Amino acid sequence: MASILTRMPSPPLMVVNGRKPISGTPQRFAFPTARVERLHRFGVIAKATGESSESSIGKSIQDIWENSEDRVALIGLGFAGVVGFWAAVNIVTAIDKLPVVPSLLELIGLLFASWFTYRYLLFKPDRQELSQKVSKSISDILGQ
Repeated sequence: MASILTRMPSPPLMVVNGRKPISGTPQRFAFPTARVERLHRFGVIAKATGESSESSIGKSIQDIWENSEDRVALIGLGFAGVVGFWAAVNIVTAIDKLPVVPSLLELIGLLFASWFTYRYLLFKPDRQELSQKVSKSISDILGQ
């Protein structure tokens, strides 16, 4: 059996051996030990292959960086993106503190999610249309 020595103040009305203990005296509490057994049911082994697993987005970004004539502008654009993200987070936090606006924005979000589900996700032709739009947008962004 394991025991833990604690320095917890005793309850004010607790009586030990006929007298009231002084607050802050160490007391021993006994706790039953529990056996911790870990069962290894299966293992996973990952092996590397000779093929490259870089995505087309990663290759596109690398090509843009290598072919860029003005890398300082790209760094500035990245910094502006980080600052813009930080500002957007702070604006959303400030709006969230207003009394009525978060509930109104939540209602608008629920309505939009319902419309999107009805428009694009319920029926198979609509899902195919959404898939085509997403593929077209990705190819436009990557310039393919």
